[in-house]
Amino acid sequence: MFLTVSTTGGAAGPATDLGFLLHKHPEKAQVFSTSYGDAHVFYPEASAERTTAALLLEVDPPALVRRGRGKGRGGAPDAALAQYVNDRPYAASSLLAVALRTVFASALRGECRALPERAAAPLPLRIKVPALPARGGAALVVRLFEPLGWRVSAQPVALDARFPEWGESRYVGLVLEGELRLADALRHLYVLLPVLDDAKHYWVAPDEVDKLLRFGEGWLAGHPEQSLITSRYLSRRWSLTRQARERLELARLADADDIEVEEIDNAVEAEGPEGIGNMVEAEAPEESGDAVEAEAPGERPTPLAVQRREAILTELRASRAARVLDLGCGQGQLVAALLKEPRFTEIVGVDVSVRALDIAARRLRLDRMGERQSSRVALFQGSLAYTDARLKGYDAAVLSEVVEHLDLPRLPALEYAVFGSARPGTVIVTTPNAEYNVRWESLPAGHVRHADHRFEWDRAQFADWARQVAEEYGYDARFVPVGPDDPEVGPPTQMAVFTRAANPAPNTTPDATPDARTTPDTRNDKEAAA
Repeated sequence: MFLTVSTTGGAAGPATDLGFLLHKHPEKAQVFSTSYGDAHVFYPEASAERTTAALLLEVDPPALVRRGRGKGRGGAPDAALAQYVNDRPYAASSLLAVALRTVFASALRGECRALPERAAAPLPLRIKVPALPARGGAALVVRLFEPLGWRVSAQPVALDARFPEWGESRYVGLVLEGELRLADALRHLYVLLPVLDDAKHYWVAPDEVDKLLRFGEGWLAGHPEQSLITSRYLSRRWSLTRQARERLELARLADADDIEVEEIDNAVEAEGPEGIGNMVEAEAPEESGDAVEAEAPGERPTPLAVQRREAILTELRASRAARVLDLGCGQGQLVAALLKEPRFTEIVGVDVSVRALDIAARRLRLDRMGERQSSRVALFQGSLAYTDARLKGYDAAVLSEVVEHLDLPRLPALEYAVFGSARPGTVIVTTPNAEYNVRWESLPAGHVRHADHRFEWDRAQFADWARQVAEEYGYDARFVPVGPDDPEVGPPTQMAVFTRAANPAPNTTPDATPDARTTPDTRNDKEAAA
């Protein structure tokens, strides 16, 4: 199996610069040993006007069987002869992708000390792969490469030219042309060759996710066939595919907001228990005696987080909701409470934090949950700053201790995503009452209750915001105190219960809220964090 990479010279430099970028001298034929045979690099042509580099992999079929037994098609437990007589020595596959990474490692990283400016600049490239297995046909080849800036020619190869009635094989002759960085071109090939072949010659371990994201950086997150690419590259191992998609979604959100991924996925510490949304009961201020009401002298007081969940459940029962969204579900405490009541037939937890969803899945024991119970619950990753078709059609939505984690300029996007786009019948919002903070003996004056809180409203500010949202999106709002209602400063938590009015709201289109953005309509993945 082999492929060629060609370029032409111009004002930026001669075509022979390709030798510097690949770190392989055009006047030498070199051989590199791999686990499954020898990789040869040579230059069929090398001039200032046009230079072509070729990578030829000589596969050793017995080595493929010995090393890959039971792993991928090369070592599949087929008949004895089929293990040795197959297309692996001839068709571009994961074997060629691994050879590409082994031989052109520096070029894949975009490194070239001799010509750093050429490595960083697009080149006129032409890549040819004579025999490429394409499960999905030539049309899929075009769908995978064209969005990356390539002009694609994928000519199906006949099973036998002497017998045209036999039709076409699953192989295509691929030619890619375009102006791209050499590193980007090699990364596209490294990922997409095994994707098109839909097989790997080695066992797909968890570190394959890191490889996929490393070589897919800058293009995979926004690729229209991202779902197919991740699934096939990871050999359809669902747990790894889910992990890759979650990390790609974080990268997409971070890129859209021009921030680092760590700033988004900060709901919990790497080893810590806390998450955005339902704050843990061990949070210091809320565990103090002033934050709770004792049921009787000598009894342990009820944590405010528990009181808050009970208040939410009371309102959900009163609304007769059956299908409920927990938006900003954190560790899943509210989801767990909802699962205990059969009246709630469908419960969906949504959070932007992958770590929080992992903790929620472990707490809920989704992997050991019975079929009937598991059919009622789903967890998936999403950002409330984006509209999401998966959130439509529910009876109620809960935002428990969520809004204060957003920067104020981003609140209009959340408002439209929840009230304008999803439009559940009931929306319950809880948030700290800033006036009550003076009652926390352990909270310094002027401080917010949690390091990630962007703001905390007093009762008047919260009421003004809730009434404006209700008026704009066609809801009625009422307010419920949560926790001991202090006659001077009010309750520690304030709750607004929004009920959708009978007549539609006047401003429920994206044009009414310019900051609202849209996330792709993806499948509602059951047990997304299991």
